[in-house]
Amino acid sequence: MSKTILLWILALVITLAAAVYQRLTGPTYAQEVKVVIDGQDYNLELTTSHSVDKKCYLNFEIPSDDISGKLIYRRFPTNDKWTEVELLRQENKLVAELPVQPPAGKLEYYIDFQKGDESVTAPAEHPVVIRFKGAVPRWVLRPHIFFMFFAMLISNLTGLMALSKHQKQKLYGVITLFLLIIGGLILGPVVQKFAFGDLWTGVPFGWDLTDNKTLIAFLFWLVAVLGNRKKERPGLTILAAFMMLVIFSIPHSMFGSELNYETGEMIQGMIMLY
Repeated sequence: MSKTILLWILALVITLAAAVYQRLTGPTYAQEVKVVIDGQDYNLELTTSHSVDKKCYLNFEIPSDDISGKLIYRRFPTNDKWTEVELLRQENKLVAELPVQPPAGKLEYYIDFQKGDESVTAPAEHPVVIRFKGAVPRWVLRPHIFFMFFAMLISNLTGLMALSKHQKQKLYGVITLFLLIIGGLILGPVVQKFAFGDLWTGVPFGWDLTDNKTLIAFLFWLVAVLGNRKKERPGLTILAAFMMLVIFSIPHSMFGSELNYETGEMIQGMIMLY
């Protein structure tokens, strides 16, 4: 096996591992909860992100007709009174609907299941927070994901090339920067505009974590590419690759746009990771 192929394999493994880690820790993916009702285990998925262009249904596969429940929710972060909605049975599922909020609006909610005198709350420790977003067309979302994934892949490959003194580390550094510009600085703001109404909410306009991660990664790679123009400086490449790996391993959208229900303004919020 050639050295270059080995580096590609290592870069792919690192990239996939980082992607899996971000998915498991990110706040925009459904929260998986296990509840025990009358000695029976049920695995539930609690939605944490939803598009404003369609109704928000919560579906729980609980076949037992003896089990009922309520959906309890309120706007987040507010001191509104909690609203209770009965779960409706549809064959082997219990179903309820959350009211769709404007883009960046949030609700916090939990489920209270009952069977006879037994009551079980899901999740047990704290409510789930769901954020609503505008519909992002596939023609922009898919290229954005594609370019960002390959930017991470080529970044990891370039860092490994610099570590092993591969002769093409400079070329692949330029490719990384190009992919990052297309995916992060061009398509990223377009996605943000569709989802929350603003092209850029990072520095100097705000502290949106996703935008600022992209900006920091871009600056490190810009320095690495410029620093390698006239002279091989693999240390700059290694640093840029390492920083990009660390930055994009931070849970996606943890600090993001949030609707202030009192003022109607879009502000930076925070989705807690418990």
